[in-house]
Amino acid sequence: MLLRKYFLLPLLFVLSATAVYPFKSVCAKNTSAGDAAATETLIDNGGYAVKKNNKYILSHNLHTPYVLASIIKIATALAALEIMGPSFRYETFFYRDASDNLYIKGFGDPFLISEEVASAVGKLKEFGCTKINNIYLDSNSFQIDAAADGAGLSDNPYDAKNSALAVNFNTVNIKKNTTGEIFSAEEQTPTLPMMQKLAEDMEPGVHRINITRVRNSADAVISLYVGELFRAFQKQENIAGQGRIAHRQVPDTLEPFYIHRSSKTLKDIIGPLMLYSNNFIANQIFLTLGTVEYGYPATWQKSIQVVAAILQKKYNVSPKEMNIKEGSGLSRKNRASPYAMMQLLDAFKPYAEFLPLEDGKLLKSGTLKGVYSYAGYFIESDRLDSFVLLLNQGKNNRDRVLELLERTYQAN
Repeated sequence: MLLRKYFLLPLLFVLSATAVYPFKSVCAKNTSAGDAAATETLIDNGGYAVKKNNKYILSHNLHTPYVLASIIKIATALAALEIMGPSFRYETFFYRDASDNLYIKGFGDPFLISEEVASAVGKLKEFGCTKINNIYLDSNSFQIDAAADGAGLSDNPYDAKNSALAVNFNTVNIKKNTTGEIFSAEEQTPTLPMMQKLAEDMEPGVHRINITRVRNSADAVISLYVGELFRAFQKQENIAGQGRIAHRQVPDTLEPFYIHRSSKTLKDIIGPLMLYSNNFIANQIFLTLGTVEYGYPATWQKSIQVVAAILQKKYNVSPKEMNIKEGSGLSRKNRASPYAMMQLLDAFKPYAEFLPLEDGKLLKSGTLKGVYSYAGYFIESDRLDSFVLLLNQGKNNRDRVLELLERTYQAN
């Protein structure tokens, strides 16, 4: 579950591509020559690979593709950093008409959170917006008929639908007390009218939920959430006006009144993406990738084509070795071989600091039912050595397998 406070914490490790990594892997004692062979007795269906000093020292089923789960986010992040650039910033456009109606057009900003909305409304006032009547939301820059392949209809934030214009990751954090009163559970977000309906059947407590859980009305709920949040900050800024909230395309006759550039660069976003494995963020980025080559509107197919092309051209990963249908890892159609992941991990080293540090390793995990994966780097002195483990089986042996791989790595 994504918790806002985590995104506000500074990243613990800020390293450059040429930095000295001051971490040492734990060296296991009594390493046996049979450790590498023992890994295969724990694998019913899977593969792995380990490099040391840029040379393969271990591999099993190196060129066999497997379902990846969330380690696919490494591919998404790498493609985005290559195509869009680390300094890329998302933009949201604001328009006004003669009747003091406000049009908001989104382009997929994954971090349009309450703090950004408050900042944008403050800027509108600063630039002379003294009245807002109707609020019209334009999300036409994304044309996605369906949610990400593999996404469900649960309340869980990891199932939140993507949209060109969305706030707070299409999730809402609600507190319901024992008397039935309902409030926003975070100080950054005002209590909104829609929260009452969302929480009416919930037990007392704090709940972060996916607002798009009902697919046939998801787009309407997304627009309502955006509109109510902007309206709440309009009132806080004492900007006059009232009216309805609706989805409507920006008229061609209007020019932008204000363009809000996100306070976060793409590089700023990658850290939280990896640390908290947020599926919504991953697919907002993934959908944006296709627009760089083919323009808006964003579609799943555009991004699939662009990512496949750069993987093959830039990183020597063919479609036979890696197939990506969406960027978060929800889809079981996402598949890659250990070889493909090792190619990407080698290229991702300049950004390795964004992977969580666990037990002396930089490590990204992935989990679906029957899918257990790890990808990352062993650390020796000033060197990063790539490794990947992909298990598609009923029993989750990944921790034990990784322990044996690391022992063999240390012994070499």
